[in-house]
Amino acid sequence: MALAQHYQKLKDVHLRQLFAEDPARGERFTVEAAGLYLDYSKNRITDETLTLLQQLARECGVKERIDAMFRGDKINVSENRAVLHVALRAPRGACIMHDGRNVVPDVHAVLDKMADFSARVRGGEWKGHTGKRIRNVINIGIGGSDLGPVMAYGALRYYSDRAMTVRFVSNVDGTDFAEAVRDLDAGETLFIVSSKTFTTLETMSNAHTARSWLLAALKDESAIAKHFVAVSTNAPEVAQFGIDTANMFEFWDWVGGRYSMDSAIGLSTMLAIGPDNFRAMLDGFHAMDEHFRSAPLERNLPVLMGLLGVWYSDFFGAQTVAILPYEQYLKRFPAYLQQLTMESNGKHVTIDGVRVDYDTGPIYWGEPGTNGQHSFYQLIHQGTRFIPCDFIAFSRALNPVGRHHDILLANVFAQTEALAFGKTAAEVKAEGTPDWLVPHRLFEGNRPSNTLLLDTLTPAALGKLVALYEHSVFTQGTIWQIDSFDQWGVELGKALAQKIIPQLDGSSEPKLEHDSSTNALIRRYRKTKEP
Repeated sequence: MALAQHYQKLKDVHLRQLFAEDPARGERFTVEAAGLYLDYSKNRITDETLTLLQQLARECGVKERIDAMFRGDKINVSENRAVLHVALRAPRGACIMHDGRNVVPDVHAVLDKMADFSARVRGGEWKGHTGKRIRNVINIGIGGSDLGPVMAYGALRYYSDRAMTVRFVSNVDGTDFAEAVRDLDAGETLFIVSSKTFTTLETMSNAHTARSWLLAALKDESAIAKHFVAVSTNAPEVAQFGIDTANMFEFWDWVGGRYSMDSAIGLSTMLAIGPDNFRAMLDGFHAMDEHFRSAPLERNLPVLMGLLGVWYSDFFGAQTVAILPYEQYLKRFPAYLQQLTMESNGKHVTIDGVRVDYDTGPIYWGEPGTNGQHSFYQLIHQGTRFIPCDFIAFSRALNPVGRHHDILLANVFAQTEALAFGKTAAEVKAEGTPDWLVPHRLFEGNRPSNTLLLDTLTPAALGKLVALYEHSVFTQGTIWQIDSFDQWGVELGKALAQKIIPQLDGSSEPKLEHDSSTNALIRRYRKTKEP
């Protein structure tokens, strides 16, 4: 394979050499599109690398698969579903077909319903059971029904209504719910229960606990309809819970959970930032969608980032990717990307069900800068692990304070420079370092990174960033020939938990037929759980 042969030639070439041989490298290896500037010059690549990676993309049918997704083909083969999160942010008047029907009008009908509801809550027209204005919103969900809204609320908090408290409950650990409502007035609290089927164990456990908490304070079953709304498709279960189905917001089976933050799952986001800002975020998503759909491979941001990820994962053996946003509002962005990337591409068989003989889906992780510099950057700089990094930064601060933003951005540029070029033994010795200390102060460099630079963290900018990574994940999945849109790996543990739950309760000893470890753990828990 040409790429494997090329890797053998390039694997020991240092970024110092690549930059020395090409003084214009830092300007040539950049792409600017849809308001994002990507500097990928500090990657261990040459023009030949890019040519070969783009040829790989063509051979794997990346362009054809992009067209198939936008066309509404059922590219989620294991579930026989279309993959149409791009329809969630398509403008009015667009046409995206699914089973012979244009779904864009349906999307905008739900968006309009969300906007009307949000305006009534934010404006005080919607009141709770006792006549009080809603001041607290709690989103109850898990997975994509939680991580997207949590991240988006944190990212766009600058634009939020600060008179409204917005919180999120996902963990079935009772502490999550208890802390979320500890200081709230039930008469001022609205719960959004986000579950497509309205049967998800963790979500519905928390929803019923919320229901009991509300009724303990308000003492009237009719209060449920004024303090609960649903994001679901299961109208009978929603009605049985006590929620007026007029306040049920729909989404569709062609939307995967981890791709749903811009659907009705984003209702809490819209309540926080308002309908206009939410639509601006959708416009940002759409701008990146159009770039991904139409740009040539060599200038296509998501394709380039996806191909670089494949290069490092499958040729350099990179097991992880660090996501390093230098923006405090994006502190939950790495956690959001963990689900997007690892649930999508953590697969061991191809679309055809054949076991892969190459690595897929690296581990994504990270923290905001500059905090991470004082913890795990030590390992990235001088450890034995090979960790490609994505640095994300903004030219303008939302909260300008003195020289803080200059200091922040100086650290972005310095870290990528240090990772790429390091410090040689000669440079260390020239500083007067004694010989015995030189190895400790040596930086090998040659650690690759991307730098993504945007103007300001706006709702539109967030949409562009999320869509960039969505489509990068899609590109990698296409190269690896896997289904990036199913998630069978989450099912086995959940099914076993349903079997174990009744075995943990009751006075009589249950018949246990698990392995010896699981049986022993169940018996110990039953013995020790009561004080």
